[in-house]
Amino acid sequence: MAVNELHDPSGTDPTLLLLTVEETARRLGIGRTTCYSLITSGEIESVTLGRLRKVPADALPAYVAKLRRTAHTIAAA
Repeated sequence: MAVNELHDPSGTDPTLLLLTVEETARRLGIGRTTCYSLITSGEIESVTLGRLRKVPADALPAYVAKLRRTAHTIAAA
């Protein structure tokens, strides 16, 4: 077992700045296809490195915050 697996049971390194789509999906608890859809629609920020699609780690808290704001707005209406 790797050292980082002791701290993060999902197997992803919490110090990474850029995540793969699979790592992003795992952290959000969603499927890979759903994650690709969110990236394609622009809901989750991503960047291209060569042929790879990566998601900045700080884009995940921003996405979750956006979801929470939307939920609060709908609940208040």
